[in-house]
Amino acid sequence: MSNIVVDKTKVPWWVSNVIVPFVNLSLALLVSGIFIFIAGENPIEAVKLIIFGSFGYIQGFAYTLYYTTNFIFTGLAFAVAFHCRLFNIGGEGQAYIGGLGVFLVAVNLSFLPVPIVWLLAILGAILFGAAWAYIPAYLQSKRGSHVVITTIMFNFIASSLMIYLLVDVIRDTNQMAPHTVKLPEEIWLPSFEALSGVLGIKIRYSPLNLTFLLAIVSLFFVWFLIWKTRWGYEMRAVGHNTQAAIYAGISPHKNIIIAMCISGGLAGLLGVNEILGVSHKIQAGFPAGYGFTGIAVALMGRNHPIGILPAAFLFGILYQGGSEVTFEMPNITRYMFVAVQGLIILFSGALENLFRPQIESFFVNRLNREVRS
Repeated sequence: MSNIVVDKTKVPWWVSNVIVPFVNLSLALLVSGIFIFIAGENPIEAVKLIIFGSFGYIQGFAYTLYYTTNFIFTGLAFAVAFHCRLFNIGGEGQAYIGGLGVFLVAVNLSFLPVPIVWLLAILGAILFGAAWAYIPAYLQSKRGSHVVITTIMFNFIASSLMIYLLVDVIRDTNQMAPHTVKLPEEIWLPSFEALSGVLGIKIRYSPLNLTFLLAIVSLFFVWFLIWKTRWGYEMRAVGHNTQAAIYAGISPHKNIIIAMCISGGLAGLLGVNEILGVSHKIQAGFPAGYGFTGIAVALMGRNHPIGILPAAFLFGILYQGGSEVTFEMPNITRYMFVAVQGLIILFSGALENLFRPQIESFFVNRLNREVRS
């Protein structure tokens, strides 16, 4: 069965981009259900709790969208680099440094009009994240250092650097914990909680804020960049065939650096959500694994903004619904939902082609029969 050869030109786009990912996701969730059953809990009840925790009440849905926002940024960051055939594992560190950019701009320029502070903080997140991604990009393009190794290394460097800054440089001296002072309240991004109050809807605390709209704009930006601009065309050309791109007069070195800087800038926007919208200060480890999960989001979304949005929403459901399950089911721990994410990554990435030939062959043969009849 593994030797099935399918003419890719005859495979409908919806088979490769919808049916195959759906089958892989279903298999990952089926295996996860088996693990939940082995742990002594009812998988059907777990699914009900996930749905209730994610959609059953306004606050839960707001948390789902909050997680979705972060996954959109990190998923897009990975996708942009991937189109240039770069496996950017450094989203975690780039988000960390991007958060530093947000804080430094906001705390030092808080005297400016609030909309200006917001715009400059967003720009700070992009520039700091891009600068952190530039170094691995330069090493890849000019020195041949593999981007996977360097971006992983720079995650650890970013973590160590931020811990040093939080302990010895920018720590709130009135607190023992390693975090900064809070930003002035007048420059906080409006939260869903505040906006719902204006509409007469009362909810408890919710971390969802205006950054969600920035994430939606970012989806459109990446779509336009990759598929509607010369830069995007050149990045995709380098990613598909570097030698052909060189013969066409396209510089791989320039496009590697551009792709990685854009990727780092998108990852840095996570800091806007966390620093300007939620905690209003830098805390140790605030990226909290979003950078790594963004890889799975991008792979499941086929590295396309249209696919990344539902994939990010799915992981938002898993994060928020998983919290509900771990609270209601004592045998299910948070680490089990980390395993669920790992299974989704496994089936969406490493085992992506496990059933692809069979599925594509089935639909191609079916379409051929319909044409002949």
